[in-house]
Amino acid sequence: MTATRAEVAAVACSDLFRGAGTILASTVGIVPTIGARLARLTHAPDLLLSDGEATLYADTPAVDEPFREPEAPFAYARLFELIARGRRHVVMGAAQIDRQGDQNLSAIGDRDHPSRQMLGARAAATNTVNHATSYWIARHSPRVFVERVDVVTGVGPTRARAAGADRFQDLRRIVTDLAVLDFTGPAGTVALVSLHPGVALDQVTAATGFPVHIPADVPETRLPTDEELRLVRERLDPRGLRDREVTAS
Repeated sequence: MTATRAEVAAVACSDLFRGAGTILASTVGIVPTIGARLARLTHAPDLLLSDGEATLYADTPAVDEPFREPEAPFAYARLFELIARGRRHVVMGAAQIDRQGDQNLSAIGDRDHPSRQMLGARAAATNTVNHATSYWIARHSPRVFVERVDVVTGVGPTRARAAGADRFQDLRRIVTDLAVLDFTGPAGTVALVSLHPGVALDQVTAATGFPVHIPADVPETRLPTDEELRLVRERLDPRGLRDREVTAS
């Protein structure tokens, strides 16, 4: 079966949780939510899924359907216990990410007089120095990948080291509609890991507003297996919401 770009990205998000064990998956966006649920149905059966409010659930429904099988109560205070113990992997979005791995969810322009106000910090700094953190970017562009973020909400490796918090940091990967990146460049800067099938290297460099580190060997992002495609198409997203978030084929 031929996979769409959205399906390749969903599987890349699923692979973020490979070998995770019993941790809480917290995802923002349709594609990473499909990815986490796909991981639970395949290689990470112990992954914990929550409604984001007060309950853990045993079932794994489609992304646009409610959970139906409560597994355990999950009071909000327990989330902070998991954060403190590093037993969570959050996949956040970003309005901006810079070469140093800093993230901006808060505002575009001057912090005190922004040209555009957004979500706010949303505990991003806590996420990025306490447990596994990855990012999902549905539109890889120079507006998102900037030389320096306007406001720092999520902390990259350089700032974590300067604050003495790097021993607690676990930044994993950035999955976009074009590629997979990580933070293994010089001094913890953003580096290219793989290109999605059909994406050329110059597409990624042109869509990145800083010189991304390119290793000697850049493989293709792996394609979904037939079983993964079946689960995505028939069980997790039968109404095709993924193709609204990622439009490239």
